[in-house]
Amino acid sequence: MDIQGRIFNSFNLSNLRGDIFGGLTASVVSLPMALAFGVASGAGPVAGLYGAILVGLFAALFGGTSTLISEPTGPMTVVMTAVLTTMMAANPENGLAMAFTVVMIAGLFQILLGVLKLGKYITLMPYSVISGFMSGIGIILIILQIAPFLGQQAPAGGVTGTLSDLPSLWANINPLETLLGAASLALLFLMPKAWARIIPPQLIVLVVGTLVCFFLFKDADIRKIGEIPLGLPSITVPTFTQDQMITMILDGMVLGTLGCIDSLLTAVIADSLTRQEHKSDKELIGQGVGNIVSGLFGGLPGAGATMGTVVNIQAGARSAWSGVTRAVVLIVVVLGAANLTQHIPLAVLAAIAIKVGFNILDWSFVKRAHRVSRQAAFIMYGVMLLTVFFDLIVAVGLGVFIANVLTIERLSELQTKNVKAIRDAGDDALLTTDEKAILDSTNEQVVLIYLSGPMIFGVSKAIAREQNTINQYKAIVLDLYDVPLIDTTISLAIENTIKDAVDSQREVFVIKPHDQAKTSLERLGVYQIIPADHVCSTRVEALEKAAATLES
Repeated sequence: MDIQGRIFNSFNLSNLRGDIFGGLTASVVSLPMALAFGVASGAGPVAGLYGAILVGLFAALFGGTSTLISEPTGPMTVVMTAVLTTMMAANPENGLAMAFTVVMIAGLFQILLGVLKLGKYITLMPYSVISGFMSGIGIILIILQIAPFLGQQAPAGGVTGTLSDLPSLWANINPLETLLGAASLALLFLMPKAWARIIPPQLIVLVVGTLVCFFLFKDADIRKIGEIPLGLPSITVPTFTQDQMITMILDGMVLGTLGCIDSLLTAVIADSLTRQEHKSDKELIGQGVGNIVSGLFGGLPGAGATMGTVVNIQAGARSAWSGVTRAVVLIVVVLGAANLTQHIPLAVLAAIAIKVGFNILDWSFVKRAHRVSRQAAFIMYGVMLLTVFFDLIVAVGLGVFIANVLTIERLSELQTKNVKAIRDAGDDALLTTDEKAILDSTNEQVVLIYLSGPMIFGVSKAIAREQNTINQYKAIVLDLYDVPLIDTTISLAIENTIKDAVDSQREVFVIKPHDQAKTSLERLGVYQIIPADHVCSTRVEALEKAAATLES
């Protein structure tokens, strides 16, 4: 692989026209979303713009998905909002710089995951956990926009603070701003799909809402974005405090992990649309570089964005030139046209963010989870509630733990059926004619314990159960030939079975498994418990040797 393939994303000039058009179209989608997420996070609209530019540019340059569009997303914004609130409360003077330092830490963590080649493991999560987590993020985003939607300053305390202040928010509602937000939200929901394919609904709402506010309610008391500083951003010096160090690192890991999940899931969608294959580890490195630079210049954290990516591909993009084009267009907006955005009403941006929250909610699975499985529904709703009212990382960690425990239990129940004690030819149809004849000749003095399929620790009880019956026989044949995978717990259970039989003066014959299972038993020294000629390659050989011991 050449240096471009090792360091840079996939760039080629064969589809330059499509890539440029894709980038232009994606920038049109990105602009209103960046402004909305910047305001929603509390860092300001300019932070959203810088995040869209910097994460998008550097992820496009160094990532591993040629058509991925990276920018601030709903889930990343929700986490960043919590980080910013926590840092500002702990250190009002340096809280903003500390929050952007967390973004840099998230980027470093993503690069570390990419360098360690852990990308393929990031998305190995049960769907019920992902669905509950993303739906919880959607609910948080909606709740946090209630105050600006009603024309008021967001109360302290995040979700719980907003919900507890609902009576006060409703009592002090700004009718004009709420009407403007409601009209914008209605337009977003009711816009015909045919129109949406031509121009993004968010941009239409942004333009129409701003023009209505400017011409019809110019002198009304409506809160607006205000002036956005023109020019290049200033550098944010990484800032730490001893008291907040651990919190910042943990927040950075949460933010980085969420960005990895968001990006790689979107990369899979891009693969399905372009028939290409992304490079997971390289993508994580690109996302990490983008987030480090974004945090360094006061931008929001970002990740692969599904909406922007799909629009980019549908517009004809096939290489990373589209992501670069989109970033350049947004740079032009910031440098030369930022003053045009100062009249955008905050209620309109709140409506855009609320619509994003509704889109994040996994309505399809939420409606059907109880039909699929009560366990899946329990996990999904549990993760959703924990995400909204407690903690994001605890929600995901606990959800994954419970889902894995339930999965292991079901697998163990299934695998238990693959542990069989065959005492005579009539016990099982898997024996050949010769094998049945040999077993019949032993007059039930030989038992064949047959294991098949991957063996995980949950099956150890079934092996122990069969172990309790071996004293009834003079010889035991342990058939492991059809076991491709074995874990340490099962290896020890097999070792204990063999040891107990040997201690009881029983003859034990083992039919060797293949590949990983064979290596595991050899490393544990299981074969050394019995004579070397008792380790056999076939079932016939083991049964013949077991039958021969009865005659001696």
